[in-house]
Amino acid sequence: MESLARFRDHFRSRFSRYQDYTPLWTDAATLKQTSRRSVFRILAAVLVVLGSVSFNIYMIHKLVKRWPTPLDNYQHLNTHPLVSEEFFSTVPSPSAQENAVVTCMYTDSYATAIATLGHSLNRVNSTAARLLFYLPGSISEEALCIASATGFKPHPVSRIAPPHNGEGTHERFMDAYSKLNLWSLSDARIKAVVHLDADTLVLRNFDELFALPHNFGAVPDVYVGSHGFALEFNTGVIFARPDASVLADMREKMQTAVYDAIQADQAFLNQYFAADALRLPYAYNANLAIKKRKPEMWADLKHRARIVHYTLVKPFLAEADNSGKTPVPLDGLEQNVRNRMGEFDGAFGEELLDWLEIWKETYAQYGTVLTQCQRHGPLAPPVGESHAFGTLLLPY
Repeated sequence: MESLARFRDHFRSRFSRYQDYTPLWTDAATLKQTSRRSVFRILAAVLVVLGSVSFNIYMIHKLVKRWPTPLDNYQHLNTHPLVSEEFFSTVPSPSAQENAVVTCMYTDSYATAIATLGHSLNRVNSTAARLLFYLPGSISEEALCIASATGFKPHPVSRIAPPHNGEGTHERFMDAYSKLNLWSLSDARIKAVVHLDADTLVLRNFDELFALPHNFGAVPDVYVGSHGFALEFNTGVIFARPDASVLADMREKMQTAVYDAIQADQAFLNQYFAADALRLPYAYNANLAIKKRKPEMWADLKHRARIVHYTLVKPFLAEADNSGKTPVPLDGLEQNVRNRMGEFDGAFGEELLDWLEIWKETYAQYGTVLTQCQRHGPLAPPVGESHAFGTLLLPY
């Protein structure tokens, strides 16, 4: 019996230790827990990525859909005059001895445009002297005669070559740096000058510009594309106070200045006067691109515009690219204008007809002289049609 009792106690002691035993995890349990952690980590990563993507999309949307500029959001609000009538009444008419309107001719194709520009100045009673910059040897006598028939006085200037042998400069602008000769007019005792590109047309008097105290002013440029209303100015219309020392400084600095050379003098002047240029209202350089980009703005602008700039379509040139390789004859200008009216889906038909109307007036008044230019070369404007163009002490 005693032996049986010992066996029973031994058996119980061997198996009783498992009664309070907590079993360890099996491999399956471990894998299950690890899998859960991996899922949580993946979900967290996905949420982070989704959050980042959503934030970036939101920021891009804000940048792309940001509030438009006041010009791209143009509204008909201000109906007050552009210039103070009270101030303007105190400003004397520009002296022909001290103030000048200047244009440049680099090719014969612009002769009729300059004749039309001259007549448009006559229509608004401009009293400043008028000078026609040209490069001797580059312009025919016939073209020079036509261009000067309505009041511009031919003024030969030296060619200012583009820096770096013209590298990067558009072929149409290889002579354009010669415009910088504006600053040499201090030698002719000119105190203020307004330069007008030959493809402009004057609609209203702009004598107030000659009273500006600044040294340089121009109108901000406009592009049809994404560049839109730019900070850079367009040099189709320039106000400047001539100073020969400024010209000398420009000629030196243009050799070292860094800028996009394709737009020649315009790009350089933007760099030279970067922080110092007076930005003039769009009325002084009503670029056709404004009408294409913001018709609502153009609708208001045309009622106060002083100068229209025919940038996109030039009614006096035959080529769609405005290259001006072949001059349009006098008797072909009207048809040429009508040929170009369909460009840009006819957006500028009204403006082209405006130019044509003033050309017709020009031909009606100066037709005899213009025709004689074609037959006989340079002639002086007929007596009684010289207007008040002024007398300058020019260093010929």
